[in-house]
Amino acid sequence: MNAHVTSNGNGTLGALNDLSPMELHYHVSQFLFMEARLQDTHAYDEWESLWTDDAIYWVPANGHDIDPETQMSILYDNRSRISIRIKQLKTGRRHTQTPRSELGRIISNIEIVGVTADEVEVLANALIYEDNLRGETVWAARNTYKLRVVDGIFRLVRKKVGLVNNAKPIFTLSFLV
Repeated sequence: MNAHVTSNGNGTLGALNDLSPMELHYHVSQFLFMEARLQDTHAYDEWESLWTDDAIYWVPANGHDIDPETQMSILYDNRSRISIRIKQLKTGRRHTQTPRSELGRIISNIEIVGVTADEVEVLANALIYEDNLRGETVWAARNTYKLRVVDGIFRLVRKKVGLVNNAKPIFTLSFLV
């Protein structure tokens, strides 16, 4: 796995606002595609390494503009909780993931909505195909990302997965959304 993206010739990102819109879109897209691949292939350690220490991973429930501090969420994990979730998935004791779901994600409609020297805010749609013992499920989501350049490579600061059907009863999401 290589999370490095180049813009300054030495294999690392420099200031994001120095990139052309096309270059920035390319680098962001490649990072999001890699993140999706790591999730789909259950490469948990590599996926976990993408997160910053101040990370938030959020999957709202019952709407998209709720306050996760006062209302229930499907997931609202800080960096420590992300690590615990990964350790739990790797134990083999998550019986809803025995055997593991086969997953395939399509990431599309990538739109950059904010850029500073070292952070970028991104909107993207995701379609997640899951096949497991209970059958096939297709999940649709509107994702919001905040990416930060750390040591010349992108890291996830915040990821909000807005499941399109989050106001309805939802099957287990024991895999990584």
